[in-house]
Amino acid sequence: MKLATWNINSLKVRLPQVLDWLSANPVDALCLQELKLTDDKFPLDAFTELGYQAVWAGQKTYNGVAIISRETGSAMVRNIPTMDDPQQRVLAVTLPAPGGDVRVICAYCPNGQSLDSEKYPYKLDWFQHLNRWVAQELKNYPRLALLGDYNIAPADEDVHNPAKWVGQVLVSEPEREAFRALIDLGLADSFRKFEQPEKSFTWWDYRQFGFRRNAGLRIDHILLSEPLIKQCTACVIDKEPRANEQPSDHAPVIATLNLD
Repeated sequence: MKLATWNINSLKVRLPQVLDWLSANPVDALCLQELKLTDDKFPLDAFTELGYQAVWAGQKTYNGVAIISRETGSAMVRNIPTMDDPQQRVLAVTLPAPGGDVRVICAYCPNGQSLDSEKYPYKLDWFQHLNRWVAQELKNYPRLALLGDYNIAPADEDVHNPAKWVGQVLVSEPEREAFRALIDLGLADSFRKFEQPEKSFTWWDYRQFGFRRNAGLRIDHILLSEPLIKQCTACVIDKEPRANEQPSDHAPVIATLNLD
């Protein structure tokens, strides 16, 4: 089973890139973030023509998430149930898989904007709600994968120039603590299970030739529960789509599971 996550930064703009990528990388589930379109504009037919199902939570201009899957999902949850939040950031479905169902959660976590912005405490509060909800989900679904754009670089090794980022969002200690709190629930960072190249990132700023200079951050993650991490055989970042014309500023991350 292959699970992937990709912040596509406008599905309307980059639908052809997503379809091309899926054709070349036939994963079992692809979690998309930043759809930036309303529910009625979701291009379901384009995915069904490739043999995929889809669930989505759209929002005009900002946010929006989707799970594209080979099999039809069940027990869908839209948004964190305990949080009254109009922003469309979370979807969860249960997918059939060898050895038992897998709960897949797609999350587009808040950015926070800056440490002195009102969006920063919102981000930290949002993560607390996410943590409490995922804790309950793990009780119901031991085989759980939490994929998405976390907008957190967990450690300095996930930052191209840590000194340059001191005092900014994505790397602050409260944000990193929120990430560790998810790990403490019994999840594992699938990318760090394996030896990886130095300076491995998933996001590069459009400005100042960020991708060309590899001046990036690793902020897109696939966290797996203990039963799944034991069966994870690979986790890679696919940098190729970032070199496309008019690319997303993020690259896909793919985890491979040998389920039985």
